[in-house]
Amino acid sequence: MSLPNSTMLHVSSSPHIRHEATTQSIMADVLIALLPAYLMGVYAFGCRALLVMLVTVVACVLTELIYQKLMKLPLTVGDLSAVVTGAIITVNMPANIPLWMPALGGVFAILVVKQLFGGLGHNVMNPALAARCFLLISFAAAMTTFPETFRTLFDGAGVSAVADSGAALDAVSSATPLAALKAGGEVNIFQMIFNTHNGCIGEAYPPAILLGAVYLLVRRVIHIRIPGIYILSTVGFICLLQVISGNTALLTPGYLVAQVCSGGLLLGAIFMATDYVTSPITPAGQVIFALLLGLLTAMFRILGGSAEGVSYAIVIGNLLVPLIEKVTVPRPFGVTRKSKKAKKA
Repeated sequence: MSLPNSTMLHVSSSPHIRHEATTQSIMADVLIALLPAYLMGVYAFGCRALLVMLVTVVACVLTELIYQKLMKLPLTVGDLSAVVTGAIITVNMPANIPLWMPALGGVFAILVVKQLFGGLGHNVMNPALAARCFLLISFAAAMTTFPETFRTLFDGAGVSAVADSGAALDAVSSATPLAALKAGGEVNIFQMIFNTHNGCIGEAYPPAILLGAVYLLVRRVIHIRIPGIYILSTVGFICLLQVISGNTALLTPGYLVAQVCSGGLLLGAIFMATDYVTSPITPAGQVIFALLLGLLTAMFRILGGSAEGVSYAIVIGNLLVPLIEKVTVPRPFGVTRKSKKAKKA
């Protein structure tokens, strides 16, 4: 007996476990976990970061609401997924970006990446990161021009995380630590870890990101597998590529600390690579997925023209998730590959 399309159920592989968590509660946890990083971004870059958040979240929520009204679909704004998309787009934006750009990114994320694919649970890539890649391709100059930090936690000599020796810096805009490092800068490890530094709003203060990670782990919203392997494999592949390139002199503790604490790696590993919809559900698949992200990130950073690459790595990884799950899905007890082939025949 076949069910009508309206009552078809979409399920993953067994076992099926009931849990009291709802979409709304999970999204609320993600917002709480993002709060420390965002507040430190406001502290570092000023109230302009508040405007970026307000405009982006409103654009995401209104796009979802208007689309569902026009298409006569059930309203899902209350599940907070659109708010989370807006928040993640915000923490991946420079604080000085023209406000219409993150608003456009919010419309693209919700309308093109989420709703046109069927809504929450059907998107093939992380909507917020897809929007960031769209903006990076369309408005590269604005997306890679970062303001100097408005406030720092520690004053005095050596306040910069990276002492630049070639990148163009001025009072209005500044290179991120990774960009300055690629231009020949030297790293101050203490300042890199514990002081605010240039970059996107959410990556201004690494300990704040890690505080959010601890909250998500305690709440069991995420598992350490993907972010842990992603970060460690990125460092490992960067070392490998530098050794192959003959640049072993660069492999100092400060250089590796900068690779982890800048360029959005922590944000991407904790808040974006762990997205339920666009990451594998099998443990083996999650390991492969995380290793793939680490390899792609290292290749983009070392072999590519950009100093970063996290967004592109995760979006490409998202597109490969169906293939990863296909080769890692557990076989039912008693079923072998040979019996499967015989059944098909």
